[in-house]
Amino acid sequence: FPRKDGMERKDLLTKNCGIFKEQGELLNTVASKSVKVLVVGNPANTNCLIASECAPNIPKENFSALTRLDHNRALGQLAIKANASLEEVHNSIIWGNHSSTQYPDINHATIKGKPAKEVIDDEAWYTGEFIPCIQKRGAAIIAARKLSSALSAAQAISDHMHDWVLGTPPGKYVSMAVSSTGNKYGVADGLIYSFPVSCSGGKWTIVDGLPINDFSRDKMKATENELMEEKTMSMEILKA
Repeated sequence: FPRKDGMERKDLLTKNCGIFKEQGELLNTVASKSVKVLVVGNPANTNCLIASECAPNIPKENFSALTRLDHNRALGQLAIKANASLEEVHNSIIWGNHSSTQYPDINHATIKGKPAKEVIDDEAWYTGEFIPCIQKRGAAIIAARKLSSALSAAQAISDHMHDWVLGTPPGKYVSMAVSSTGNKYGVADGLIYSFPVSCSGGKWTIVDGLPINDFSRDKMKATENELMEEKTMSMEILKA
């Protein structure tokens, strides 16, 4: 069920819980165990979690939710600000939920081979303009079109699947919402949470060892808390 103007994520959860429960059960019954499942319908992370939970025969790592659209938007905004081409911007990260709590992180990004925060030495722009722009871009498009984005989402789906299947270039990573279980960033297990990942051989791997400052930690926790709330709410809806 698509998100429309004026709808809250809770409204979407109520409508989509049953849909993704059924989808997960069908995948569990008829799909190959090697199937790759990408969930785009919002709230994408929690819809993906529901489908995964209802498909116990399919490995958890075969499920992901789309945050590549947010990732691509972040790269685009950095390119515009730095007067660079998209091909010259790498390793921005979307942490957490595909929602307004997501955390677009440029602390590890590069522009023309240099740290993004050196190229764009403007913390006020980063915290006051860039982060809210990426967090709220989806809602802004819905307000303008009365519908969610279409072509840019299709491009992000293509990018996501391309990298998942064919791999990411050495030293480069992208954002995918995947199972949080076993991650080394302190995010609670049992969620579908967006992390920086590299891909090879048709498999994703969370990029470990990135230093996380206090500002980032707070932002990552806030979006984790929202995902925990969505998970609790969706499980209650499914039991009703």
